[in-house]
Parts: sequence; structure tokens; C-alpha cells
Amino acid sequence: MKYMGSKRAMLRNGLGKLIDAEIGGFGRFVDLFAGSGAVAAHVASRYSVPVSAYDIQAYSVAVTSALVSRSYVLDGGPIWESWLARASTYYAGMSQPLHVVDGREDVLSVRDWCSEQLYPITRAYGGYYFSPSQALWFDAFRSTVPAPQEESCAAIAALVEAASHCVAAPGHTAQPFQPTPTAWKFLLEAWNRDPITYIRRSFLELCSVKANVAGMATIRDANDAASDLMPDDLVFIDPPYSGGHYSRFYHVLETVALGECGEVTGVGRYPDPSRRPKSRYSLKGQSVSALVDLLSSIAQAGATGILTFPDHACSNGLSGEQVRELSRKHFVVDDLYVNSVFSTLGGHSLQREADKSRQARQTASEMMLVLRPTGSR
Repeated sequence: MKYMGSKRAMLRNGLGKLIDAEIGGFGRFVDLFAGSGAVAAHVASRYSVPVSAYDIQAYSVAVTSALVSRSYVLDGGPIWESWLARASTYYAGMSQPLHVVDGREDVLSVRDWCSEQLYPITRAYGGYYFSPSQALWFDAFRSTVPAPQEESCAAIAALVEAASHCVAAPGHTAQPFQPTPTAWKFLLEAWNRDPITYIRRSFLELCSVKANVAGMATIRDANDAASDLMPDDLVFIDPPYSGGHYSRFYHVLETVALGECGEVTGVGRYPDPSRRPKSRYSLKGQSVSALVDLLSSIAQAGATGILTFPDHACSNGLSGEQVRELSRKHFVVDDLYVNSVFSTLGGHSLQREADKSRQARQTASEMMLVLRPTGSR
């Protein structure tokens, strides 16, 4: 899944080795900011400890749960064929647009048509992030997910992953590509991706993976979840570094995970603010106190932590230096640094190379802090 701040690269660049060196002797691995689920899946597939993962967004929990909650593989082929048959029957009964998109002027017509439909993904995002056909297929598959819990979990996660690859947007879903002369080819390229191919590939892959020990993922605020920590927990802490709420960038995936979003507005097709999860870590006036509260809870529990954060000043008001100093007030800290890549949350490759501050992804130094309870040395 395309995800800003994903830890996949860091897992290959030092974080994986650090977890391997630290995890022995712990009874549980706790991921407080699950995100793409990359770290939780890494641990669940390699070590014989249960993983408990938390996030405030449903799409993150859907993907992570499919990676950590099942300790056996599913026979994905027959499940897929049955799901595809149900979705195809559903799709055949859906209204279809009369307009064909032959040029940029046709986009407004299909947008109008999609906005009048009852299918939630099509009504919210058809003609914007997805072509009408793509949106209808996502609605058809979302309405016909398998009933058994393990199969449904893998199916919804597959839809989220497929949507992230098909979406017509520059990296994230803050705003879709518009039918302008410069972005038109990128819009068409995205709209021509076959959602069935992406759904099938993701679903079969998710069915084939399993955790060594069944864990869980659930929607819960990290600071709240920290109140249940225990001394034998190894806690992974990767808090947001953006001053923009992640729900702004992933509301399309959230809708796919939940199956509905209510009315949407604006160029970005945003749901009502009440439907968009907000984090104290993305508020400049609250990010420091949120981290202090979290570190205090982990320390009081006697748990050990691994905290990752960019080693520079971030738009949410936190900096690497602050994070280090706050951590040292509660723990004995070992600090390591690796080169990583972070998202600028909206910059993209269409922008001028000279405008480095707006490039989509930039190289930076990332901290990895091992937080040990005081008195552990």
C-alpha cells in the first residue's frame, strides 16, 4: 500500500536488525501507530510473539489486521472465484454511465452522473479519484465481501490496497488529478488501471501470509492504548510528524474500508469533519503534550520502547531534538540514526526539480531510539 512515512525501507535499513536484537524475552509486540502495518507484519511473520496494533483510522486497522490476526493461510483461489462471481453479478445490475470519456470535457459529465448514484464510493469519488467504472467495481466488491471473518478481513484489506494503487492522485488522496492539460495524461493513466487485477493480486497475497502467533489490530488512540501496557511489552512508537491530519490524505481509503462516508464536499471530496479522525500529534499546540503523556504511560507500565522520528523539525511542532530530550526524561535512551525518506504530504514529481521544498519525497536522517525503563542498567 502506498503510504507516507511507511517503515518498509527502514526495516531493511536498520530497524529490522534493531527489532531482532531487542525482541527476545518480550511477551508481546505493541504497535501504537500501525499506519501501513509494515512493522506489525514484519514482527508477526518472523517472531513467535503476538502483535497488538492500534490506529485511529479504519483503513490502517483493516490492512494490519489481515497481516497479524491470522496464524494460518487461507485457500485464496476458491474464495476469490466466489467473491468475483458475486461482485460481477452485483456489477451487472448497477446503473452504468452513458457518457464515454473521450476528452477532458467529458469528465464533468461523468462527475455529475456519479454524484447522483446511490453507491457510496461511486457517489463520493467517481469521476475524481476513480473512473466511473473503477468506482462501480469497488462498490460491487465492497458490497459482496465474504461473510467469514478471516475472509472478510483479507477482502477489505485487499480493497484498500487496490484502491491505493488505482487512485488518480499525486501520491495521497488530499486532492485528485484534475483534467488540466498538464495532469490529463496522469488522470487517464490512473483511470485505465484495472481494479479487478489489483484486488485479486492483493487478496491472494494476503491469503497466503500469516502470523506465527495470532495477534490483533483495533481502532484505538495510541495514548489510550498505552494505558494497558505491561512490563513484558516491546512497544513500537512511530507518531505522526505532519501538521496535517492523516485523515485528510487517506479519506478515500477510509471510505473503502468502512464502506460508506456520507456526503462529501470540496475539490478533495472530503467527508464531513466529524467523520475524519483527528490526532493530537498533528496539532502544533498539542503534539508535545501528547508525546509527554504517551512516554509517561509507557514508562509507568515498565515497558520498553523503540521510537522512530525524523531527526529534524517537523510541521506538527515536534523536532528530533525535542523527542530525544523528552524521551530521556522518562527512559534510559540508546539512539541510532539511519538515512530514510519522508513524504512532503502533497509535493509531487510534476513540480519543478528546482523547487526542492515541494518534492514528494525527500531524504532525511531518521532517529531510532531504544527506550529502556530507568533502573534497567
